[in-house]
Amino acid sequence: MCGRFTLSQPPTAIAQFFHIEEVPDFVAEYNIAPTQLVATVLHNPDHGKREFRHLYWGLIPSWAKDSKIAAKLINARSETVAEKPAFRSAFKQRRCLVLADGFYEWQKQQSKKQPFYFRLQDGQPFVFAGLWEKWQSPTEEITSCTILTTTANELLQPIHDRMPVILQPQDYDLWLDPQVKTAEVLQSLLRPYPAPAMAAHPVSTLVNSPRHNQPECIVPVGE
Repeated sequence: MCGRFTLSQPPTAIAQFFHIEEVPDFVAEYNIAPTQLVATVLHNPDHGKREFRHLYWGLIPSWAKDSKIAAKLINARSETVAEKPAFRSAFKQRRCLVLADGFYEWQKQQSKKQPFYFRLQDGQPFVFAGLWEKWQSPTEEITSCTILTTTANELLQPIHDRMPVILQPQDYDLWLDPQVKTAEVLQSLLRPYPAPAMAAHPVSTLVNSPRHNQPECIVPVGE
């Protein structure tokens, strides 16, 4: 699964890297947790361009009775996303890019769990494949999202058997395009990211608590 990640790049770099015209100012995040707002990119049907949006992390289906279900839907398994009632509608027509530059996973080691930080070898930002939904109650409206997961690559396998789907840059527009509805085409994008293009290192248990949101969260243990 994917339960914590980072986005420490400045807004100007995000705008340039992902070709987004307007990106609001935001602070660096070193420990993004479920139910927080996350940076995403959606397809704007009015002008056909990419649009930056902050969405609530934890998908709330339009038919949900209340928003509490969000904490259970922070991830969607790519293998079954086209069939599950909570995700199948969004999978067909409401897909998004969730912006990140690293993520955490925990390895069971005897009586403790050791957190590891994963990033790309070149240190560049990247995107998770995401889905979004709009939910409304008599008193509030929430636009939320979930992150898709797939089987772990060779780098992650010793740590965990799942990893978030990291999309290749050439696939961003295809994933965002609401006209693309064929499950086979979309499923072909949901594959493990190449392990040689990634790097990992153990980090402090600071990251275990979402109250800790500082650069020390990603510093390798022992440095």
